[in-house]
Amino acid sequence: MSPQEIEARMTGQVTATGAGRFEAYLPSPMVQNHAAFIELLDDGTLACLWFGGTLEGKSDISIYASTLAPGAACWSPSVQLSNDPDRSEQNPVLTRNQHGQWLLFHTAQPAGNQDECLLRAREISMAGGTLTGAAPRVIDLPLGTFVRGRFVRRTDGAWMMPVFRCIPRPGQRWNGSHDTAGVAVSHDDGATWTMTEVPGSTGSVHMTIVPLDGEHMVAFYRRRQSDFVHRSESHDGGLTWSATEPTDVPNNNSSINVIRLADGRLAMVCNPSSAATSDDRRVSLYDEIEAGDDRPDASGGCAPIWGVPRAPLSLCISTDGGRTFPLRRVIDDSSGKCLSNNSVDGRNKELSYPYLLEGPDGALHVAYTYFRRAIKYVRLPQGWIDGEPS
Repeated sequence: MSPQEIEARMTGQVTATGAGRFEAYLPSPMVQNHAAFIELLDDGTLACLWFGGTLEGKSDISIYASTLAPGAACWSPSVQLSNDPDRSEQNPVLTRNQHGQWLLFHTAQPAGNQDECLLRAREISMAGGTLTGAAPRVIDLPLGTFVRGRFVRRTDGAWMMPVFRCIPRPGQRWNGSHDTAGVAVSHDDGATWTMTEVPGSTGSVHMTIVPLDGEHMVAFYRRRQSDFVHRSESHDGGLTWSATEPTDVPNNNSSINVIRLADGRLAMVCNPSSAATSDDRRVSLYDEIEAGDDRPDASGGCAPIWGVPRAPLSLCISTDGGRTFPLRRVIDDSSGKCLSNNSVDGRNKELSYPYLLEGPDGALHVAYTYFRRAIKYVRLPQGWIDGEPS
């Protein structure tokens, strides 16, 4: 579809596409919409958050949200939840503290300088199906701390915020080469935080923590090196983590999401492609907005690979705690071209940055970037991954 055809579909209307599957393109007034996050609120309402504006990294990028009430046939009009005129506000994560208050965490960076980003939090409330955000506060963590994954309670009650750190290199421009994974820990429900590093994690980002049984937890990572999704483990309830190791799922240096299903299996939504499957390359994530920044790219660390196609969008299932994901099924497909972040000229064909949750009825809800123009929502019936009839 062209950008104009996608725009015409961005009504929020939920339509059946056969075999118990439904989809919608969420409403947004912005030409670029990316990095969806989806969550189930207390009354059964689905909330989807993302960032929107003209181009990732520009200062008009802000956090937006839309909701789908139980039984509704249309997502609500989008609302803007943040508005910093000087920073690009990205990667929303919605979580709830021990008092039941919903909180929005998101990043805020100047231009493409991820190593200079602030991490912000604000209270979120809902009235009449519309989300509103209070004034933000800055989280006291080092500059360059990014979020993407759901928060998890540690077995000792502490709050774990999986993060990745864009480490500043004096006099050099951020390019992802020194990014590492970590866990920000709070013992006072988010008032203060400390940082725990994941060993051997250079290039492993977008940490997603999945509790298993007892004190066993696993975490999964996007890879700057565009090789494979990586995995690490904790056997002490999240106090310490092993170094990251590859799974059998290829990764293209794009976001993934993993959850544990009600039946105990792990479900990963991702683009199972890598640098080994395509020669497409771009200089950096922000090469379209870096004019005037004459600093050299950061040296050392790992060698990030950008531009590998972001497609197909697939659901992958593991029965061995996430070591392997042999059952895979395509949710959506395209060429995946992502050599440009432009949402207007039709060159971008990515299906990326998916988020996943399982509803009480076993249905899977997926939200993801569609050609950098829209956030697309798909509802898959229980049993879809196993090829069962709806």
